Amino acid sequence: MTNTILWTIVILTVLGLLLSLILFWVAKKFKVEEDPRIDEVEKVMPGANCGGCGFAGCRAFADAAVHAPNLDNNYCPVGGNEVMKKVADILGYQVTEKAPMVAVVRCNGSCQNRPVVNEYDGDMSCRVKAALYSGDTGCAFGCLGCGDCVNACQFGAISMNPETGLPVVDETKCTACGACAKACPKHVIEIRNAGTTPRNTRRVYVSCVNKDKGGVARKACTAACIGCGKCAKVCKFDAITIQDNLCYIDYAKCKACGQCVFECPTGAIHAVNFEPKKVEPKPVQPVEPVKKEAANE
Repeated sequence: MTNTILWTIVILTVLGLLLSLILFWVAKKFKVEEDPRIDEVEKVMPGANCGGCGFAGCRAFADAAVHAPNLDNNYCPVGGNEVMKKVADILGYQVTEKAPMVAVVRCNGSCQNRPVVNEYDGDMSCRVKAALYSGDTGCAFGCLGCGDCVNACQFGAISMNPETGLPVVDETKCTACGACAKACPKHVIEIRNAGTTPRNTRRVYVSCVNKDKGGVARKACTAACIGCGKCAKVCKFDAITIQDNLCYIDYAKCKACGQCVFECPTGAIHAVNFEPKKVEPKPVQPVEPVKKEAANE
């Protein structure tokens, strides 16, 4: 009995040693050498792991940046130009400063502009509502107002306006990670340039995604784009195109001159961060004294 126990212990010990040696050999044989610069790049990243860069997280971004020939296709929207300069210094690359991006809500269908025609009584989720029907209003394209975008934003940059029923983006907090845009089932939120240049934060965009014909769109929302094309005609930079009864402004071409804003008959085009125009008072015309007619004698 004692010999059986001893032999069992010896056999198990030998097997353990053999398996350990095999595992050690396999680990050495298939060991993957990791570039130490990956750790350096990851340290300067913001650590949000939001996926706004197109990768699973900051570690994945660092790995891609290290193995890329340049940084043209790699950009961290949360860290912005400051972080990208640090990454470029670590890798010995040149990086071009990019204009900051921001989330833009392309829906002007407030409670006043877009009357409610249906009553929804269910789970307050935009995705659930979109799966059930087109929405509470006559516009099948606009914001559903349940706030999925608010829940998706981990930076507290979006809130719902109780008066309009629409989400509002705080551009001072927005990192343009794109989580809100992905959460919106109606694709109302778009990530656009925050301005025409890194220093100029003026931007112009069509606050509508309704693709119905003009009369139908206007009936559903008084501030809808009707695809009339007046904005495209006055644009000197060919920044405006019309497709599926909807105008779209290419922020890469737009110079934020504001001409289209004044031309739009429904107010669907919005201008942000423009200084209010000073209205100069009209010169006062001198009043000529009234000549008294000579009394008849």
